[in-house]
Amino acid sequence: MRPVTAKAEHIDSKENPRLVVTSLSQEEWAAQALYENLYCARGEMENRIKEQFSLFADRVSSESMRANQMRMYLSAMAYVLVCGLRRLGVKDTELAQAQVSTIRTRLLKIGARVRVSVRRICLSMAASYPWAALFARVHTQLPAVAVPAG
Repeated sequence: MRPVTAKAEHIDSKENPRLVVTSLSQEEWAAQALYENLYCARGEMENRIKEQFSLFADRVSSESMRANQMRMYLSAMAYVLVCGLRRLGVKDTELAQAQVSTIRTRLLKIGARVRVSVRRICLSMAASYPWAALFARVHTQLPAVAVPAG
């Protein structure tokens, strides 16, 4: 016989029952901790895996294996960079719990004119850019990175 943890919920006038059947002992895991800390954490992990598809990790349609491998490398690097941006830049903002695709759309996939000089890079965004204040706040929260002179 296996222990069963049940959660009965009623959301927006519809039922939302959840059942977790496990081989873990009841002494090891209380029912609420089993559901909230183990089962829900697994779902959160699956959400992080699905997020990688919004950075095109599923596009492996090239003829050669090497090209598909390169696409996967670039997608994985992009995901790591956006996760770092989430951890350092968007903390304490409305995007702190946002999905990768939302962060990408609001902060990275924007039209801007880029001017590069000897000492700085200037971004000129449209006056109608709706998340300019958020972009500025994220920029100030990112740690400064010194680029070695080459």
